[in-house]
Order: sequence, then structure tokens, then C-alpha cells
Amino acid sequence: MSSSLLVAGVLLFMLGSALAAAVLQDVVGSIVAFAGYSFGVAVLWAFLRAPDVALTEAAVGAGITTVLFLLTIARTTVSRSDRFERISLRSGLAVVAIVVTVGATVPALPPVGAAGTPVLDGAVSQYYLDNAYEQTGVTNVVTAVLVGYRGFDTLGEAAVVFAAGVAMLLVLRREAFL
Repeated sequence: MSSSLLVAGVLLFMLGSALAAAVLQDVVGSIVAFAGYSFGVAVLWAFLRAPDVALTEAAVGAGITTVLFLLTIARTTVSRSDRFERISLRSGLAVVAIVVTVGATVPALPPVGAAGTPVLDGAVSQYYLDNAYEQTGVTNVVTAVLVGYRGFDTLGEAAVVFAAGVAMLLVLRREAFL
């Protein structure tokens, strides 16, 4: 199976999960659908060759956020009514317009793994190898890329994972004492 078919399958799964999360009135079902959507985003990031972002999305989006939502629901009372919420025509048209706009831009992107992209033709990699030691003063090129060139991005990812972990520990600790 080609990677474009897999990506299309992941995108369809994400779309279905997002729609389910939006229209289900069953809160637990909506949380599970949202977790599925977040997992789909993590898989998509992995297909796009961004494993650090994929791991962060999987840990925070599909993992910690889902557990926090489920703990919140466990501590509250939810009244049950109709299974699906009615969607207004205006909201439906807005969602369709956004999906069509994003869908129209995707064909303009280069294929994942295309030889002519700067990352895969070696230009970016060679730049880092040629300049990392001199520009950053670090003796390891991987450390130079993560800290020197992508320092704010790496700091942001670490802060998000740390904050989510602390929030999770606080909630679980509070649950243990209640």
C-alpha cells in the first residue's frame, strides 16, 4: 500500500473522528472521538517526518488530555439527551468551506519524500554539518540542531510536556486523597 493511500486513510479517520467529537452529545463518546482525532494527528506528523512533534501530540493530545477529560467527567454529573446534536446550516457551511479550502491547498504541497525538497536533497543537512560546530560552539551536531537552531521550538515542546505531566500528577494526587 502506498504512503499516499495511508495518509489519505489517516486524514479520513481524522475527519470522521473530528465530526464525531463535534456532533456526539454523549460526552464520553465525544472524548474518545477527540482522542482518536489526536492520535490521527500524531500519526500524520510521523508520516510528515516530524517524530518529535508526533510524540508530543501522542503524549499530550491523545494521552494526558484524554485522561484529564475522563477524570473531569467522572467527577461531574452528565445528563443524557439526544445522541447527536443538531448542527446549524451556517456552522455546517463554515466547516465545509474550511475543509474545501484546506483540501484545495494540499495538492500544491510537494509529495512527502520528493527528491527536490531542500531537506531531502541534502542542502539543509549539509548546511548543519558544515556550520553547526562553528556557529553554535557545540561538539555534537544533533545537540546543535535541537538547541542552537531549534532551541525555542524544543523549549516549547519540553514546556508543554512538562506542564501536562505536572497537571496530570496534580490531578491524580488529588484523586488519591478524595
